[in-house]
Amino acid sequence: MAAPTGVVYQSQCGGYSYAQYEQEGYLVPLYGTDLDEDMKAIFVGELKGHGYRGREWPAGVLDRLRAAVDSLGMYRSGRHDDLYPTSLILDESRLSEAAEAWIPVVTPDGPGVLVWENSD
Repeated sequence: MAAPTGVVYQSQCGGYSYAQYEQEGYLVPLYGTDLDEDMKAIFVGELKGHGYRGREWPAGVLDRLRAAVDSLGMYRSGRHDDLYPTSLILDESRLSEAAEAWIPVVTPDGPGVLVWENSD
């Protein structure tokens, strides 16, 4: 989650580009089995392990990415007045930042980044 916490998280992303991306904020773990399988199918399978930052997304791949983010399940906000959890949503306004293992998302708590283990 992006927030002015003074804590900066770094992650190796972008497939074989070995890029280091970072975000100031706090960590919200998602729990489940094989949550990154759809992401791996897109980035490792279809895009062959290459990051995708700054490139134009083919419509079919972008549709699968939207569905993969949505399929991660419900996100429960940290606010006590949030009675209804919602799904994460691909933040298409920040799509130029997206890369393998680094996907911008919108949550009930604001902007965030979805990360998982880099494929390289």
